[in-house]
Amino acid sequence: MTFSSKTRRLFINIAVSTAAAVCLSLWGMTHAEAAPPKELRVGFQKSSVNLTLLKQRKGLEQRLPGVKATWFEFTAGPQMLEALSVGSIDFAMTGDTPPIFAQAAGSNLVYVGAEPAKPDNSAVLVKQDSPVRSIAELKGRKVALQKGSSAHYLTLRALQQGGLQWSDITAVYLAPADARAAFERGSVDAWVIWDPYWAAIEKALSPRVLATSRGLVSNHTFYLAGRTFADKYPDVVHLLFEELTKSDSFVKHNHADAVRIVAESTGLDHATIDTYLTRRPRSPVAYLTQQMSEEQQVIADTFHRQNLIPKPIRVKEVFWQPPQQQAKSN
Repeated sequence: MTFSSKTRRLFINIAVSTAAAVCLSLWGMTHAEAAPPKELRVGFQKSSVNLTLLKQRKGLEQRLPGVKATWFEFTAGPQMLEALSVGSIDFAMTGDTPPIFAQAAGSNLVYVGAEPAKPDNSAVLVKQDSPVRSIAELKGRKVALQKGSSAHYLTLRALQQGGLQWSDITAVYLAPADARAAFERGSVDAWVIWDPYWAAIEKALSPRVLATSRGLVSNHTFYLAGRTFADKYPDVVHLLFEELTKSDSFVKHNHADAVRIVAESTGLDHATIDTYLTRRPRSPVAYLTQQMSEEQQVIADTFHRQNLIPKPIRVKEVFWQPPQQQAKSN
């Protein structure tokens, strides 16, 4: 049987179209996201404004019907990432430094997104009657901070700006509540802390500020997940970002209600939370940028040079991208 050239072209076009359709179908089957998890375990802390409001709004329950949202509060980022590392939670929010320490310890977590920088949300504090008037005068003094937290890096940067080495101070590693108690009774000479703890001690004792994070650190808020969770549920990650950004919009348009909700959640008074939210810039949640990766690498390299983490790390290795961005970069 012979075919005209026109008929042969028709068969070829059909074959090509069929092959393309099969390839697209197979690609969709390969890349289709798994059904949502039965439970979504979220870690948060007192500084987690967007997560706190999301919890109160029940945004996850509305967007993911049938998925149980379980919330776990932690005192600070390092404790939260320990839970994430062992699989006790699926999604967490911390400052810039906890992921550095977690990665150096071999945790299988990934950065998935971030809020913009918050350069005015942490400070180095001394009591009003302290003889210490500058960062340089912290030499030989006891400084309270949460190990592996954003306060750890702020302390290091402040010392560098003041012409001091890490070894010039005695670092007293304490969780925020214990650090406040030590600061109030004079067991330490200074306290490096973030909001809303800073706002709380500011209202209670009016401490003097030796330095804030402005000009020293960016203070990004990062969202993290287990690598397996992020790879398996990228649509859930995206949905979380949408809902967290709605929470941020709620703060802007409903400041008084946001103060009330966050105060009730944290157990802190309204004046403290009002100060915190007034200092806090707009904080929508988005995917990660190259600049964030570079800034985090600077933090990691700084800690390694000071022998404060056990090995050098490449932050970019744990900067996760959603499938559509991975496809663009390949």
